[in-house]
Amino acid sequence: MNTEALSAYLHIHFSLNRFLNSKMMMNERVCKIIKMLQKIIEKSIFLTKSSSWAKNFWNLNCSKIVMKSRQLWIIWKIQSTLNAWNKYLKYNDHKNKIIQQAKCAHFRSQMHKLSDALKSIWRFAKWVRIESQLSKKLSQFLSLKWSDTDQMTMMFKKKIEILQEKFFLSLSQTNVSNIADSFILLTMSSDSYISEDEVRQTIKKVKADKASDVLNILNRALQTDLAKLTLILTSLFNVYVIYRYHSKQFKKTQMIVLYKLKKSDYTNLKTYRLIALLDIMSKALKSIMIKRLSDIAEIHHMLFDAQMKVKCKWFMILTLNLLVDRIHMIWDCKIKYVMFMLSLNVVEAFNQVLHVRLLHTLKMKRISDYIIK
Repeated sequence: MNTEALSAYLHIHFSLNRFLNSKMMMNERVCKIIKMLQKIIEKSIFLTKSSSWAKNFWNLNCSKIVMKSRQLWIIWKIQSTLNAWNKYLKYNDHKNKIIQQAKCAHFRSQMHKLSDALKSIWRFAKWVRIESQLSKKLSQFLSLKWSDTDQMTMMFKKKIEILQEKFFLSLSQTNVSNIADSFILLTMSSDSYISEDEVRQTIKKVKADKASDVLNILNRALQTDLAKLTLILTSLFNVYVIYRYHSKQFKKTQMIVLYKLKKSDYTNLKTYRLIALLDIMSKALKSIMIKRLSDIAEIHHMLFDAQMKVKCKWFMILTLNLLVDRIHMIWDCKIKYVMFMLSLNVVEAFNQVLHVRLLHTLKMKRISDYIIK
């Protein structure tokens, strides 16, 4: 990516003079930033992928001969003489021979590379003998089983319904009448404003080319010119914090179903998982809020000691050490005990959490108002 072009475009075409005081203006600002990044990517990224029409054997000599042949063709069109036509035909035959020689030289060089590696030559021979003769098959989603029965379905619409039931569970009716009468404690005193350093560190942590979002903007686009972009995003995020608002553009998500590797039966729904592709700016804001929630939970001792993964700097080695210590403690007891370990998957359970109850619990825990709203 051309970082100099990016920096110049930002300073010329983008300013923060306009104050955002409505939801419509906030959504317009997000759309403007997205369009700006898309234009910058289109203008500043150098294309390295060759065209589908590109010829691997083509060289500088071929280009010169083709240009000379076209010039003779133009001369014949202007003069319309027999001498000019004969010159063009003679040179055109010479052009075809040169191009044919370039093709042969390229083919021989490729075969020489294949012959140097024994595995490559046998793979190439297998492809020529079998796969090259076959037509390409269209990729299809495998048949799936219903969760309740063992019936298989091959219909595409039915597969979508099965996956929706699996990943988007309908929440059960829960009594939340006691929420209205409960007493809400005061919120915790914390600095609600997001600093430029928070945004800068959050953007730097993500991998540059990890994944593209629904708008085809990579993380690298935010990491190129941190000075200007950080200022833009910080002002935008702080407006969201002040007005307790989340942009409509940030709520757009692309959901993709992926299969888990090395599974024996891919008709079972348990062999698939869901991945969400979010807007890169939404990821930055989300990461900042997650970090703040984690800090609040640790400072105010809201987590159990047995909860390992959600705590900062609690790695697998520490978890295993704790488990080994518990086992040795039981072994040292005079009475013979049997030890059991219960491991709960909070990620799977979170899809069935009632959001109204969750927000109410956060209020009762005195979590900051700007995070809840």
